[in-house]
Amino acid sequence: MKDQKNLTEQIDALLPQIQCGLCHYPGCLPYAEALAAGQTEIDLCLPGGTRVLTALGTLLAQDITSLLPTMEKKTKLPSCVVIREAECIGCTKCIQACPVDAILGSSKHMHTVIEDRCTGCDLCIPACPVDCMESIPLPAIQDPLDKASQTRQRYHAHQQRIQPKQTQKASLIQNSTHERKNYIQAALARIKVKKQLRGNKIRGSR
Repeated sequence: MKDQKNLTEQIDALLPQIQCGLCHYPGCLPYAEALAAGQTEIDLCLPGGTRVLTALGTLLAQDITSLLPTMEKKTKLPSCVVIREAECIGCTKCIQACPVDAILGSSKHMHTVIEDRCTGCDLCIPACPVDCMESIPLPAIQDPLDKASQTRQRYHAHQQRIQPKQTQKASLIQNSTHERKNYIQAALARIKVKKQLRGNKIRGSR
């Protein structure tokens, strides 16, 4: 278990920390954990491209020769999201979707993206109800690995902050479901009693 944890940390250190989910995992760390456990493939990090693929192949002693041509074609190039601020309605949905807290703003006020923090994960774009966000390419020299450490820290800080809220929300949903179930059962019981009383009255009138 300790060796797997160490391997997970080594793998996570190689990933660009975009937190985009293109690997079908909710973040770089979950992907690293799956790789360390031998549960997934090493060619799923599209923002990392051939550089990360090569590093993972070396670390995990896997031959990546056949994977490199395909990775070169599907690599996600560096990008950043911008908000057309005049169209922003201040709904805060993009803030909630951002995994690294790269968006500033408050309810019913204009939002803006902190370019230096934005990883280009694009998760905020589909969350916007008025379609006022777009992804723009960045110079290829801006390698996401250069700021991976800072991005990782912001991601973990974000997760720690929202986890209590998610737990509370799940609890509220569970309680609400339980209350609805009790309400329905009570209503059915009342209907059953009314039917019995109605039946007794009919039999009594005969």
